Amino acid sequence: MRKLTYGNDSAILSSQKTDFMLFVPMMTANQNFVINQRDSRFVEMEMTKNILIGGISGGIGSALAKQLATQSHRLYGFARSFERLDALHNQLPNIQTESCDASDPVALSDVFTKAHEAMGSIDVYVHAIGSILIKPAHLTQNDQWQDTLNLNLSSAFYALKEAVARMQRQGQGSLLFYSSTAARIGIANHEAIAASKAGIEALVRSAAASYSNRNIRFNCIAPGLTDTDLAKPITSNPQALEISKKMAPLNAIARAEDVASLSAWLISDSAKFVTGQCFTIDGGLSATVPKPKA
Repeated sequence: MRKLTYGNDSAILSSQKTDFMLFVPMMTANQNFVINQRDSRFVEMEMTKNILIGGISGGIGSALAKQLATQSHRLYGFARSFERLDALHNQLPNIQTESCDASDPVALSDVFTKAHEAMGSIDVYVHAIGSILIKPAHLTQNDQWQDTLNLNLSSAFYALKEAVARMQRQGQGSLLFYSSTAARIGIANHEAIAASKAGIEALVRSAAASYSNRNIRFNCIAPGLTDTDLAKPITSNPQALEISKKMAPLNAIARAEDVASLSAWLISDSAKFVTGQCFTIDGGLSATVPKPKA
């Protein structure tokens, strides 16, 4: 990448060779743009964004933070575990972080206030927070059901309220949430997690309608089984992992980086006409019938 500087203003250009002259107009003071040049016919300019990531130390959250940190965005994040936040800081020392239980609305509000004060605005919020509970309904304890709802759906609702309150004043914003393939098709023993994640999809669609006139976008990604620490009870069991792979037509499970790449696009200016959508990334599990193996 090459960086062009105009006084206090800068732009970042890809090093790709082109067959035309690129003109970058004078920018207002302290405005940064990322210019993604995909080919010689198209140039996309993207403002540097202030991005808050909930669950930043998790598998998908940290993979996304690592991708975004290479694009000049300002990042702030929170998670429950001090140890995991410290480990992330060793890799990304410029990211500001807080410890927070997202199912606590008071603590969550405090983190949003701190992030807003630190960055000056919150242009994007990513809610990479959730849990896995694989257990049939008749064996699920009431407290397990409540914990699943609180950590997945209630935390998403609280975060949406906090983000929208600030983005409405800004006149723009983008929010991204995570559902699950289990909310899209019936998968045995996933009743609690399926219900809580399906609630997130409904929340995203309704909010997209409510706040479209404020230029605030809401989208969702529904991953299948993804290779993260959260999924280790499954992925660390060779038999369970092999069964999970065979369920998907592509005969694999997702990497956190796969989900992060789609996430980065959805919160970018490239997706500015996308809202109220849920994108599935599960190797074809929820959409196709795999071809029988010979």
